[in-house]
Amino acid sequence: MPRILGVDIPNEKRIDVSLTYLYGIGKKVSREILKDADVDPVKRAKDLKEDEVARITSAIQKSNRLFEGDLRRETSANIKRLMEIGSYRGFRHKRSLPARGQRTKTNARTRKGPKRNVGIMKKSIA
Repeated sequence: MPRILGVDIPNEKRIDVSLTYLYGIGKKVSREILKDADVDPVKRAKDLKEDEVARITSAIQKSNRLFEGDLRRETSANIKRLMEIGSYRGFRHKRSLPARGQRTKTNARTRKGPKRNVGIMKKSIA
């Protein structure tokens, strides 16, 4: 199982699809990286040789983009900054609500989590 930027990529998939398992790499960027590294995108990940994996890794590091840990760190820093300055988006992130104008009366269950029922108090017979 090839390991690129500290992430194990799937063996049985084509290398252009396998690279999308890295955070920050989509199909287009994956194809660009493989073109720069001079690796056939149809090849399966398990069929890669050591020098091809090294070329792919160096092509990723040479590109002026952020991937994996650096990208995750920057994203979380941006969200923390929004929360600290007290912006509307930061407030929505703090409360675990949708931050981009979606409705919340119905739906939004992914962001809000499972529904919590408010219990009804029964009258005690005394």
